[in-house]
Amino acid sequence: MKEIIHIETISEIHEFLGIEKPKHPLISLIRMGDKLKDLEVDNVKYTLGLYHVSLKDNCTYTIVNYGRNSYDFQEGTLVFTAPNQMLEFKKEAVSESGNGWTLAFHPDLIRKSNLGDIMDKFSFFSYASNEALHVSDDEKNTITEITEKIEKEFSNTLDAHSQNLIISNLELLLNYCVRFYDRQFYTRTNLNKDLASEFEQFLRGYYAKEKQLEFGIPTVQYCGEQMQMSPKYLSDLLRKETGQSTQDHIHKFIIDKAKTMLLNSKDTSSQIAYALGFEYPQYFSKIFKKKTTMSPNEFRQSLN
Repeated sequence: MKEIIHIETISEIHEFLGIEKPKHPLISLIRMGDKLKDLEVDNVKYTLGLYHVSLKDNCTYTIVNYGRNSYDFQEGTLVFTAPNQMLEFKKEAVSESGNGWTLAFHPDLIRKSNLGDIMDKFSFFSYASNEALHVSDDEKNTITEITEKIEKEFSNTLDAHSQNLIISNLELLLNYCVRFYDRQFYTRTNLNKDLASEFEQFLRGYYAKEKQLEFGIPTVQYCGEQMQMSPKYLSDLLRKETGQSTQDHIHKFIIDKAKTMLLNSKDTSSQIAYALGFEYPQYFSKIFKKKTTMSPNEFRQSLN
């Protein structure tokens, strides 16, 4: 059974890696070069109480498992992890000039800032392992320059402006990553424009097999698993292709079915709600009115 090592602070990760003490208690840029070549990583898993952004560029270690998934962490690949996610590594034989790095920061760094309030928008911190960001040389140079600015700022004598400058550059880095993911999504949608159709077929199959009667309305989590994507990645892809999230697509599909049932049967709205997989008819009525501006009964009466 593999040992699990919990690392909660920037100081602890420096101590574990055997590198000099951090210059800032809440953020650090760790270069994956010669200093780490003797680190033993076999039979060990890690959880970090930190956010981290890592670039692989000819470095000594590669992530082989991230959560429950295998990780093909290729050159020029960025991976993002949020606190308390499980990581597993393996050692690789590489040249002496590894240029990979990890920017690690504690949640306390951003907790009272605007960035802390909007961290949820950076959904790539919850993407699955096979949904990493693959960057071009130009993109890699851009993000590396920003990380070096962050490093320079926290390495200097701290003053009244340091915190804001560190956080603003960190937000700039994450916003660039959003742009680069958009490019990756755009490339993907050019190669395959059928995700929305494929997802609708999945929903049709779910209801054709009457799975809703046993399991209820399909959840975003379930849909992601069935489509072999993380829930947030699936939603982001659908939003890029159609302007609507996974939840929007699920609700639209259900409301369309509800309209047909309301106009072609004498079942009550409660009976239709249960038939669609709702546990509570009131929730069905709430969603129906939100999407159509009418209650189910009002919709039925408006077309009679």
